[in-house]
Amino acid sequence: MGGRLVLLVACLVAPLLLAGAAHGHPWGGLFPQFYDHSCPRAKEIVRSVVARAVARETRMAASLVRLHFHDCFVKGCDASVLLDNSTGIVSEKGSNPNKNSLRGFEVVDEIKAALEAACPGTVSCADVLALAARDSTVLVGGPSWDVPLGRRDSLGASIQGSNNDIPAPNNTLPTIVTKFKRQGLDVGDVVALSGAHTIGLSRCTSFRQRLYNQTGNGAADATLDVSYAARLRQGCPRSGGDGNLFPLDLATPARFDNLYFKNILGGRGLLSSDEVLLTKSAETAALVKAYAADVDLFFRHFAQSMVKMGNISPLTGAQGEVRKNCRRLNGNHY
Repeated sequence: MGGRLVLLVACLVAPLLLAGAAHGHPWGGLFPQFYDHSCPRAKEIVRSVVARAVARETRMAASLVRLHFHDCFVKGCDASVLLDNSTGIVSEKGSNPNKNSLRGFEVVDEIKAALEAACPGTVSCADVLALAARDSTVLVGGPSWDVPLGRRDSLGASIQGSNNDIPAPNNTLPTIVTKFKRQGLDVGDVVALSGAHTIGLSRCTSFRQRLYNQTGNGAADATLDVSYAARLRQGCPRSGGDGNLFPLDLATPARFDNLYFKNILGGRGLLSSDEVLLTKSAETAALVKAYAADVDLFFRHFAQSMVKMGNISPLTGAQGEVRKNCRRLNGNHY
């Protein structure tokens, strides 16, 4: 009887584990129903805290999407980006892409506190980031998708990985594509995920070279619309004003739509990494034009690419831990 019972349990559990694969998603051990029994209100708790945060400050939606992206591109989607400096850990928060730039940590703390009150030690910080990115996108008008869950949290961080693996605004297109391919993502994912720049703000330091010295000859980037460049120079001087903020999508900065791609077609993409999608590759240019013409196509591809990105090297099963506080390890590893 014991053997038959084990077999019965295996038959019941196996379809759940395969649910992701059955729907054509290579999710490994992750699946959207992961917390349905252990923390039934998990998704609802995350959504309500994110909704309050975005209601307080619309920009937070973009910040939370970016937090997930900067987590997944370093050691996989394991919440390593959330760890503060401590004994044996040099925080990724101090890396070049993240310093004075990455934000939303307090919102993650708020979500985690609410989850710990409801289901102690159950929902990982890595899954919080994945859910918060989806909820943020939906709250500002973007697509929704089922978030595969079951990630565990890392026991370390990598400031080197953060400095080297996250695409930079002034990287060439081949470098950006290479950084995506290292993570198992392709050229289509590069263009679709760049579409997250339909929301959020960027600092003057991220695009100054386009205004004054794009190729080292003291001239502005020729692909930049002249009147748009003049407007940008008013708030982004040759020196100083490093932290001055500009919308990545000047048309509808608080709404998730496809105007980011229409802006690029008009020479009004803010970052060099936006503009090169149109000017440096026929393949990426075709996708920019397709997304500019068809918002539903962009939404569909963005959702697929977010699921794919969320599946970069997750820790599962007994790997890592489920942190009680996303900023530090649980303390039983020394």
